[in-house]
Amino acid sequence: MSEATAPNGYFSAESFRFLRELAKNNRREWFLENKARYESFVRDPSLRFVRDAGPRLQKISRQLVADPRPVGGSLTRIYRDLRFAKDKSPYKTNVGIRFFHRQAAESDESLPGFYLHISPGESFVASGMWRPESKRLAKIRAAIVQDPAGWQRVLKGGIELGGESLQRAPPGFDPEHRFVADLKRKDFIASKELADAKVAAPAFLGTFVSTCQALDPLNEFLAEAAGIPW
Repeated sequence: MSEATAPNGYFSAESFRFLRELAKNNRREWFLENKARYESFVRDPSLRFVRDAGPRLQKISRQLVADPRPVGGSLTRIYRDLRFAKDKSPYKTNVGIRFFHRQAAESDESLPGFYLHISPGESFVASGMWRPESKRLAKIRAAIVQDPAGWQRVLKGGIELGGESLQRAPPGFDPEHRFVADLKRKDFIASKELADAKVAAPAFLGTFVSTCQALDPLNEFLAEAAGIPW
């Protein structure tokens, strides 16, 4: 058996079935009646996945943290923060797993890392930095200007960036620059979609790690540009 293969996989058709049913029955009474299903098919497989992914991700970057604790670790809480939400549905209807930069454990700052999102028909792996703070954002933009060949190598790897952008080039940057679309970015994030069958397959750990490797050039560039170890 390959080290990238779990005998029975991690997630399953039952995992996706639970998430679909939760989306239709997003209320406390239903969740409590089905909490054992959540624990068996969603929470526990997620924690096993985090534990097993950790050593593999360390080969990509020693700065990555895979924390398998059920609370306060890599697995995000299923409970939604309703304080400022118009939608008062109490539960998230997806699995969110963060493999975060070691320095991010000590602050709320956005730093390079990986994120796994599991939801029926909408699963993906993401990398990069969402809404970096202003000083780091300025360094990233400057690095794109100073090392356009390095930035071109990131993009040539098939990485497609998403997130929000400014309407105009930021002050001090050439609005005619070849990478002006990237200089206007507020976020530097990229993602790869995953089919449900891939997520539920025994070889999913290998699929996830290889996807992270494909997305990692973005993390490497951003970390170097922002002065963050990687």
